[in-house]
Amino acid sequence: MMLMRTDPFRDLDRWTQQVSGTAARPALMPMDAWRDGDQFIVEFDLPGVAEDSLDLDVERNVLTVHARRPALDQSREMVSAERPRGVFSRQLFLGDTLDAEQIQASYHDGVLRLTIPVAEKAKPRRIKVASGHGDRVINA
Repeated sequence: MMLMRTDPFRDLDRWTQQVSGTAARPALMPMDAWRDGDQFIVEFDLPGVAEDSLDLDVERNVLTVHARRPALDQSREMVSAERPRGVFSRQLFLGDTLDAEQIQASYHDGVLRLTIPVAEKAKPRRIKVASGHGDRVINA
């Protein structure tokens, strides 16, 4: 097997996929999200990203995740360099039904996990209905 050092068309194609992503492989910060009872879980794959380079901000129900993967050691003669480097960011728009004040984050084995609780005002509740024949509970 022989490795080519450079192929400008292949490099351009790889760069285009890294910047814009594809349907099968999103660019830079792939994410999974699901609901688990009264909370939403969001996980970002960030292999090779140091925990101290992660930055999360919430402003007006917009959660922004910033991550930085360090540049390659320029003294190395690279045969292949396919992983994107630099600063990445992704924004999630949180609806009014989520409690942005209570978000919890953890980072383990290159996966950033966010736990976002459903806001109390969005949870189902029972309303008591009073009548002349006794009280009745109706789901609201």
